[in-house]
Amino acid sequence: MINKRRSTAVLFGLLAATALIGPSPAGADDETTEPAAEPPKVELVLDVSGSMRARDIDGRSRISVAQQAFNEVVDGLPDETQLGIRVLGATYRGKDKKQGCRDTQQIVPVGPVDRTQAKAAVAGLRPTGFTPVGLALRSAAQDLGTGSTTRRIVLITDGEDTCAPPDPCQVARELAAQGTRLVVDTLGLAPDEKVRRQLLCIAGATGGTYTAAQSAEELTGRIKQLVDRARDTYTAAPAVVGGAADCAGAPLLAAGVYTDREAFSEHRWYRVPVRPGQELRASVSIALDRPVNPDYGVLLRATAPDGRELVRGVDAGSGRTDVVSAGLRWSAAEEEDAASPEPTPSGTRAARTVCLVVSNSFAPRSGASAEPGMPVELTVDVVAASPAPDGPDLGRGWALLLLLTLAGLVTGLGAGLLTRWWVATWREN
Repeated sequence: MINKRRSTAVLFGLLAATALIGPSPAGADDETTEPAAEPPKVELVLDVSGSMRARDIDGRSRISVAQQAFNEVVDGLPDETQLGIRVLGATYRGKDKKQGCRDTQQIVPVGPVDRTQAKAAVAGLRPTGFTPVGLALRSAAQDLGTGSTTRRIVLITDGEDTCAPPDPCQVARELAAQGTRLVVDTLGLAPDEKVRRQLLCIAGATGGTYTAAQSAEELTGRIKQLVDRARDTYTAAPAVVGGAADCAGAPLLAAGVYTDREAFSEHRWYRVPVRPGQELRASVSIALDRPVNPDYGVLLRATAPDGRELVRGVDAGSGRTDVVSAGLRWSAAEEEDAASPEPTPSGTRAARTVCLVVSNSFAPRSGASAEPGMPVELTVDVVAASPAPDGPDLGRGWALLLLLTLAGLVTGLGAGLLTRWWVATWREN
């Protein structure tokens, strides 16, 4: 009976401690066992539309330059990389735009590469039809599937999409908003400003890059760089989290990196537990993945659950025009109030909840889509408090008064001696 009572008491004590401490925050890496490392996965998407017949790259056709680049890339492909190849505009020779805009096929499935098969498939391509870039991107994302690592698409084209809808920029934003961990790098083969803007938009929406290739060497070298980069892609992608409309319903976060989407002129709330003696450090970045009006900003605030503002960090320039960031630091030592958290049964003081608010003043330009929301990356860290160093202490009370008196006396004597020497010298001259 005694043992049973003691067990019951211990159980109630643990439950009480859990209730005081609160639920454990969602972490960016809550999984207790790390999954096996996935091989890097890349899909090359090649435009084989009729315009690829043009002979303006080193006196050769664009398609022949692309085929040579593919062959060299396949020959030097790392064994662990899984590669796929998709084409667009490669088979339909008719004039029916509706049918031509469905012309995209995967000619090499994503997986360990059979070099002979891959080079033979690319060698047989002949410039043919339309340019359904948006549909090809959507299909390439399905080819790569999902997983814990980032997938990469390398799009090589010489023209803008001739089949929208779907608009390729909007497709890229949708893929990024789905949390598919997909990066699209674009390579332009024609010096056309309209094409350049479209490829920049596709790359920017997914965190990729745009490159204009004006020679066979540039194209081959850049494709090799992008394929090699897939091996270095981080395996711990930011955790997807959904901010709330107020602090009470906000998700509880531990230290980590998170990704979210925020609508134009929206406020999104998150909660972070901070114990006495700890310091909260947080930063937020919002990517400009579509045209926005020039008057905008990002604000990151830390507040108490009752709405009192603790600290704020406004946006700061980083030299980039496609990302706006803000950051802040806060520790409980900065507040001198008597309402300190009560100790838990274990003797430690309970964590207090700090609410993080991400706000923006973005507005889309005319014609720009408001959906999905702007991509947000939130970084949260909780470390030991490190108060700012004190300034130089000159003393207080009588000590300070004596110091000021001596300083004034020395200054006066010095000025008098300098003036006497100057007058004496002036009279002699």
